[in-house]
Amino acid sequence: MKHRVFAYVFFLVASTMLISFCSRPKEVLSKKEMEKLLYDIYIAEALIESDYATFDTPEKKEAFIQQVFRKHGITEAQWDTSLSWYADHIDIYLKINDSVKARILRQQKNIEQQIAQQHSHEQEIKRKTQSPSYIPQLYVFDFMGTGTGFSFRLDTAEISKQINQNNFDFRFDVIGLSQQNLPRFTSMLILEYGDTTIYKTQSIAANQTYSITASKYIPNDTLRQLSGFIHLQDRINLFKGIQLYNIHLENKDNFQQTNKPLSHQESKKQ
Repeated sequence: MKHRVFAYVFFLVASTMLISFCSRPKEVLSKKEMEKLLYDIYIAEALIESDYATFDTPEKKEAFIQQVFRKHGITEAQWDTSLSWYADHIDIYLKINDSVKARILRQQKNIEQQIAQQHSHEQEIKRKTQSPSYIPQLYVFDFMGTGTGFSFRLDTAEISKQINQNNFDFRFDVIGLSQQNLPRFTSMLILEYGDTTIYKTQSIAANQTYSITASKYIPNDTLRQLSGFIHLQDRINLFKGIQLYNIHLENKDNFQQTNKPLSHQESKKQ
């Protein structure tokens, strides 16, 4: 008896669904047709919103939407009728809408990855073609995981050219770090004098300005070579979208450092 009741209920539900499906009027777009059209409508509306110069009148906006209708071979009346029917069957419409939004998000993610890949490629080419003393003003640890940081090296001539005061700073700003999951992220200056090498390191753990202060002259010695790097350890590409900006060497005497204390090591040359 229980099996018969279950079979009857199942038949009733299936019949109701079939009748509901068959009750869709012929002039109403099918789910697939509605999904394709709704996707193009969303894209068209986004283009209209972002391109004010092209779509600066209601007539131009309307003409663009009409192009979308023509692409799908329907009239505005069919669109209105379909919207009205799906409004009465809101559960079906919501499923269609969710599917369209998921498709748009996938497309957006693909585009962002392509842009990041292109930027990474250009960034790497620029780095390879520049001199060792080149310090980028902006560096992005991109979504493709291809960038781990950069380094630079200034010889005596470059030091004389770029540093004209005794005290100077290596400065940069950081954005994109998450406090929930911090990477091993380090900056360092290596100062090579005639008889002494000084290493100054700094851990990067917040979205803020960082600086490392150094001197061109120390007692009885002059800076011969200046090297530095910023390195992000991220072998499995967990930390995406971190950016360094305002990266530069700054001549600045009597500068009082306000950031975290540096790790300072000094060694005598043999």
